[in-house]
Amino acid sequence: MGKLEVRIGINPISWTNDDLPQLGGDTPLETCLSEGSEIGYVGFELGNKFPKDPEELRAKLAGYGAVVVSGWYSGTLAENSLEHEIDAVQAHLKKLLHNGCAVMVYGEVAGSVQGQRQTPLSRRPRFAGPAQWEAYAKKLDAFGAYLKAQGITLAYHHHMGACCESPADLDTLMRLTSPNVGLLFDTGHITFAGGNALAELKKHIGRVVHVHCKDVRENVMLRARNNDQSFLDAVLDGVFTVPGDGMIDFAPILQTLADHNYQGWLVVEAEQDPAVAPSYEYAKKGYDTLAGLVAKINGQA
Repeated sequence: MGKLEVRIGINPISWTNDDLPQLGGDTPLETCLSEGSEIGYVGFELGNKFPKDPEELRAKLAGYGAVVVSGWYSGTLAENSLEHEIDAVQAHLKKLLHNGCAVMVYGEVAGSVQGQRQTPLSRRPRFAGPAQWEAYAKKLDAFGAYLKAQGITLAYHHHMGACCESPADLDTLMRLTSPNVGLLFDTGHITFAGGNALAELKKHIGRVVHVHCKDVRENVMLRARNNDQSFLDAVLDGVFTVPGDGMIDFAPILQTLADHNYQGWLVVEAEQDPAVAPSYEYAKKGYDTLAGLVAKINGQA
């Protein structure tokens, strides 16, 4: 049995949601950083409230004994050229490299309905057939090769409401790309998309470079599917929560990562309403769940 050499980080979305400002929009960044670091998190993924300047960002987190985990990049390769994407990514790339990040979170937003509260998930974008998939994969692979040459790995985020949402989509994307395209495996999104998180992880474990640990409330998920809700309405209803509070068994997931010598971040990311799910309480529950499982796998509990 392998050991699990990971660091545990968190996304600020537990405190303040960039897509739904009514969820913690007034919460200052300092609250997120102080509470998160007090709980035990040693890294934070980025959000809109973080400093944009690379050195200012590094210094801000260092003041809380933390580092930058990574940051979401809104990619548009499904619509735009490789050259356009390389130009567009420069400021974000420099910020992550300056902060010693190993991966860049790539989310495909071309045509995505994830930020449109009035648009049901059934209206998400889909590639018309093999030719479109292959053209997209070719550009994505080349973009990943470019990032790798700069010293960072592309971590592709399969996401509800986007062109790569379902387990079948993920299978296709991984088959058509090389390891230039690393996988950000998100337990919550793959579950909401109809997959079994453990089974899908085992299929693609060789490509996993980053992990988002998100739990799912099954009753809310089923209601969202049955009513064909939008992604944001499902979030407002509480479809996502932290590890240890939903339907996903994280013990075998973390054991699988350990067995395959995953070395990287486990990031708690659970967008929900802080008024309903208090940020500190839920962030601590997520940390304690993951830290306890890691300790057990490593023979320290």
